Amino acid sequence: FFLQKEDLQIYEKYCQNKPRSEALWRQCGDSIFFQECQRKLDHKLSLDAYLLKPVQRITKYQLLLKEMLKCSKNSEGTAELEEALATVLDIIKSVNDSMHQIAITGYEGDVSELGKLLMQGSFNVWTDHKKGHNKVKDLARFKPMQRHLFLYTKMLLFCKKREENTDGHEKTASYSFKNSLKMSTVGITENVKGDNKKFEIWYNGREEVYIIQASSVELKNTWISEIRKVLT
Repeated sequence: FFLQKEDLQIYEKYCQNKPRSEALWRQCGDSIFFQECQRKLDHKLSLDAYLLKPVQRITKYQLLLKEMLKCSKNSEGTAELEEALATVLDIIKSVNDSMHQIAITGYEGDVSELGKLLMQGSFNVWTDHKKGHNKVKDLARFKPMQRHLFLYTKMLLFCKKREENTDGHEKTASYSFKNSLKMSTVGITENVKGDNKKFEIWYNGREEVYIIQASSVELKNTWISEIRKVLT
């Protein structure tokens, strides 16, 4: 089919490099060289506008495919269109995940050695590091921490999200590393009494317990499904 996942993966690398290209443009955008190139090519927009095009295009692919599917239900080529849409959505997810991943700070290891990044997202987290385990109702009295979790096949990272203004431009997020758990040593409890959006991840025979609250039951179930796949 005309959409091959391998060909589209270049978008992930391009988007990862986008912050660097933006920084370089802020440094060099006023140079006479770029102004002269724009004049010779008779371009109404400056180079930075064209550098944004690939980022916009990857999201437009999914809209185009969805519209094509609406017009081709139960017809020849429907299966291929559905496959192409699934591929594009997977690439968009990979791009989004990788953009968050490159913003992790303070992790002393190499994130590329943690395996594939499966999921990432923000949660309320309660922790208990004592030996044994207090009742959930006791833990729930304390104010939760806001943590951004990165689930890899080998490790679960807990980070704190920070937002900063850069050179008067939009806020950029970074993720300050706080803690990690090896996936080969953790257990999971899918349901926490009193809140169907919570689940537990525990370590070393429940010596360390992390109660994690998702924004919705659907999101919780998606994470539990991915964690179960890793554990099994």
